[in-house]
Amino acid sequence: MARITLRQLLDHAAEYGYGVPAFNMNNMEQGLAIMEAAEETKSPVILQASRGARAYANDVVLAKLIDALVEIHPDIPVCMHLDHGNNEATCVTAIQYGFTSVMMDGSLKEDGKSPADYAYNSGITKRVVDMAHWGGVSVEGEIGVLGSLESGGGEQEDGHGVEGAISHDQLLTDPEQAVQFVKDTHVDALAVAMGTSHGAYKFSRKPDGAVLAMNVIEDIHRRLPNMHLVMHGSSSVPEDLQEIINKYGGQMKPTWGVPVEEIQRGIKHGVRKINIDTDNRMALTGAIRKVLTENPSEFDPRKYLTPAMAAMRKLCKQRFEEFGTAGNAQKIKPLPVSEMAKRYKSGSLDPKFG
Repeated sequence: MARITLRQLLDHAAEYGYGVPAFNMNNMEQGLAIMEAAEETKSPVILQASRGARAYANDVVLAKLIDALVEIHPDIPVCMHLDHGNNEATCVTAIQYGFTSVMMDGSLKEDGKSPADYAYNSGITKRVVDMAHWGGVSVEGEIGVLGSLESGGGEQEDGHGVEGAISHDQLLTDPEQAVQFVKDTHVDALAVAMGTSHGAYKFSRKPDGAVLAMNVIEDIHRRLPNMHLVMHGSSSVPEDLQEIINKYGGQMKPTWGVPVEEIQRGIKHGVRKINIDTDNRMALTGAIRKVLTENPSEFDPRKYLTPAMAAMRKLCKQRFEEFGTAGNAQKIKPLPVSEMAKRYKSGSLDPKFG
């Protein structure tokens, strides 16, 4: 069984200079497409599920699905990650269902909508870190509030995202505070706020430094060269996928995502995990719309889900190759969480500064 913790996977990515796409999944078709792409490119992979995905699929079904995907692809290291955990209970139940990594997003309060202060964020994140590390499970934290520098707010995704307008400062991670946060919490990975946001409608124009502050990532990497950084809301929202959706009856408004070249820039400056959801949703939706428009009498789900999986598989392969993930699966020998727990206890995985 090739299940791997986020920490071991990102340590390897840092050593070899690549990034790992973290694909959100809700169902069998998404899981199969992602894993087939990982197999074809020989890439390690992060499968992640949000609270919304867990509620949609049911934890038992989701856990058994992950078991099946890992069994089908025994040579592919798979990290199962909880996306945007909102409290300790959400994180511990994910671990009970076999997740090897959890995100405790204390940048927002438990409601997933209200910005939290530093004391709340660092306190709850540290509690989750302590609990998870006892069992060898990795933890991602977040400092700064994810949202658009253009609109001054965020977009809800599966019920998670800041509500209303917040200050520009809150939407950008303070590099000095990021250092303190790592010292206070001992997280394994750090999500930073620098202008990306959930959903498809991230930017009204091709993003530049005014709305996509990659300099923040570079500054944090200079201060924390050994910390694994995470870019949330990093779908590129490809124009060709927008065109397919709209050609077959969709009504997507023109929008810009995060350019792949900016993600590659981030990878050169410590970004090791890149969250992608919208791109895969668009690939699936475009293919399904095409089949049902061209064959309006079709009612067999297999007839439209098969090409939908093919479209998603193609996009995932592209991201594995663009992020340098391809070809690295066979270089990793996953360690069990029991071994990772021993390493946490020994202090060998404590954060290193300078």
